[in-house]
Amino acid sequence: MTTLHKDSLQQRLEESMKTLPSALQSTITPLINEQFTGVITKEQFLSLLSHSELSDKELRLALLPLAAAFSVAPISNFYVGAIARGVSGDLYFGANMEFSNVQLGQTIHAEQSAISHAWIHGETGILDITINFSPCGHCRQFMNELTTANSLMVQLPERDEKSLQEYLPESFGPKDLGIEGGLLAKVSHELTFESDSPLLLKAFEAANRSHAPYSKNFSGVALEMNNGNIYSGMYAENAAFNPSLPPLQVALVHANMSREALSEIKKAALIEDHKGAISHLAITTCTLKDLSPNMVLEYISL
Repeated sequence: MTTLHKDSLQQRLEESMKTLPSALQSTITPLINEQFTGVITKEQFLSLLSHSELSDKELRLALLPLAAAFSVAPISNFYVGAIARGVSGDLYFGANMEFSNVQLGQTIHAEQSAISHAWIHGETGILDITINFSPCGHCRQFMNELTTANSLMVQLPERDEKSLQEYLPESFGPKDLGIEGGLLAKVSHELTFESDSPLLLKAFEAANRSHAPYSKNFSGVALEMNNGNIYSGMYAENAAFNPSLPPLQVALVHANMSREALSEIKKAALIEDHKGAISHLAITTCTLKDLSPNMVLEYISL
């Protein structure tokens, strides 16, 4: 990451910590260091609960400003944070991401970011999600694709917790199209590929984990930064099609939550199954060129 980006994020996190209850500030300060990447383990959360004397709900709501510190919002200047709790009990921060000079459909919502962050870390379901603003219809539909959509709880400030199904009555989802399972289900599409390139192999691994039951476009993206770090993301398709999250966006979440500057992307790889009904090549190329004009994209159609 660039020093400027690292310092800017750390400054935002430290400013956000000033808004926390005093008992929580003293407990969480050692955790929010320059290595913090928006993950709080179940054990850490239980420790914060004990020392802060906050309730589970109060603690999650108090942590939202820290999640929002990861927001990239050059267009709206509207900073949204979300915290998804995986079935493991670990908590994953997420924040909205916007991209200048890129079509608005490439925007990533905070809920999508937090869920993607959990997925990257191997979670197979989300128990609850805490957000500092009411989820838009787009995100309600995105969350309805989850393996845990029927039991997922949503917590907002100054409101009682409600189920996703209360926010999305008479919902349309995977089962309406005859699809079992859901987003975050543990899968391998048994694609085959050989390479000596770490970048291509990361993209391939992501493609094998992708969720694309409608188009069969099993696809993954990997990003190599100037510092050599590699971040990957897999395609998250949706029964309603439009709320689908492309593999590039999941990879960008991975890089952003790892405190990388997106302008530092040196190389990228997109791997997708040629038997799929769609392709991510054009929009991936276009978006990456605006984020990092000198980057090189490798494309493999299996």
